[in-house]
Amino acid sequence: PASAGELFSTSGACTFCHMKMTDDCGADVSIDAFWRSTMMANAARDPYWQAAVRREVENLPELSDVIQDKCTSCHMPMAQYTAASTDGTGIIFGEDGFLALENELNKLALDGVSCTLCHQVQADGLGTAASFSAGFQIDTKLRRPERLLYGPYKSSQRDIRMMAGASGYVPEQGLHITGSELCATCHTLYTPYVDATGEIAGEFAEQVPYFEWYYSDYRSSHNCQDCHMPEAEGGVSISTTSQKLRSPFAKHNFVGGNVYMLSMLDRFGDELGVTASGEHFQATIERTQDQIQNDTANLTIEEARLSGGRVILDVVIENLVGHKFPTGYPSRRTWLHVRVTDASGVIVFESGGVNPDGSITGNDNDLDPGTYEQHYQAIVQEDQVQIYETILRDSEREVTTTLLRAAGYLKDNRLLPTGFDKSAPYDDFGVRGLAF
Repeated sequence: PASAGELFSTSGACTFCHMKMTDDCGADVSIDAFWRSTMMANAARDPYWQAAVRREVENLPELSDVIQDKCTSCHMPMAQYTAASTDGTGIIFGEDGFLALENELNKLALDGVSCTLCHQVQADGLGTAASFSAGFQIDTKLRRPERLLYGPYKSSQRDIRMMAGASGYVPEQGLHITGSELCATCHTLYTPYVDATGEIAGEFAEQVPYFEWYYSDYRSSHNCQDCHMPEAEGGVSISTTSQKLRSPFAKHNFVGGNVYMLSMLDRFGDELGVTASGEHFQATIERTQDQIQNDTANLTIEEARLSGGRVILDVVIENLVGHKFPTGYPSRRTWLHVRVTDASGVIVFESGGVNPDGSITGNDNDLDPGTYEQHYQAIVQEDQVQIYETILRDSEREVTTTLLRAAGYLKDNRLLPTGFDKSAPYDDFGVRGLAF
């Protein structure tokens, strides 16, 4: 999409010069080809997110503007920040919402977490509480062609003139964009919650992977970008107007953990208005599957032994990621699916099977939304299943899936990163429930 406002431009302003890029091995590392099929690029088009926000608004219509403004600040950040700069509010739905084609900010909104958003975030305050929950700072005074775009490299005067002329932005070295603190501005999110009377009663730590990383051993060895924007092989000519090779170059593939939603965006691309091709999505899906299958956890059976008529399996899971696994939005879960068969291949015991509707066999929470599956030290019955997840509670300590009612966690037994001390008093991201 090609659209420009006073503060931001859509990705179309950048694509023309940042395509057809290869690394030393000849592999395609084009920024546009990688980014456009990621969840970052499609943050605004994500139908699950849209539905989740609509549900929150319908449950608490009196807080509609607050909910939509908060949610657009990370999913439609260019449109929301533009509106906020003139004392406006980020609105998604309705005739005046960002999703309305007639809205002058529609194209900026639908471009999701785009180039001129991340690369304009200033270094001031990153990593502090003020920067969390979309507290990133963007300069609102400069106008194109003098607006600054931060990158990891120094630029020659020739490159500066060419980029300013082509895009209206001036490249400036800013190493802060290579740090986890940049990612933390949206991936450390506190949301308001209401009590049973509908009154705002406090804030809830909706997702805090930055803190999970910060208090692990990974803080001294890896940034978020090391895993989610892996380096290309050798040098890369980062634009069609430059032959100078840059290294290290971070590939803009933003690998996450959401194959299901990527598949939806691919299948219903016309309806959702995506700009990526099926080939782009398949490449991103393959990268995501590879990371999930090979780089997230090691699972081994440390010992299998017979005790009378019982088979005893000691299962060991090693978390390989630099935060809790799974992390992020609290609907995510991972679980153990264990099958024992006899000599003829007949299943004699199974825990954690999946039903045709996607529910987990034996999961109390799938059977009754008011309950949840506890954390186990040992699985001894087929109706027991080990699920690593969060279970939200409201202010009355009842199970809830309404984000604006979430006041805390009844259960958080997600796998911890190396070096994370579960006994430390981390109120916002500690271990909760029997797993403690």
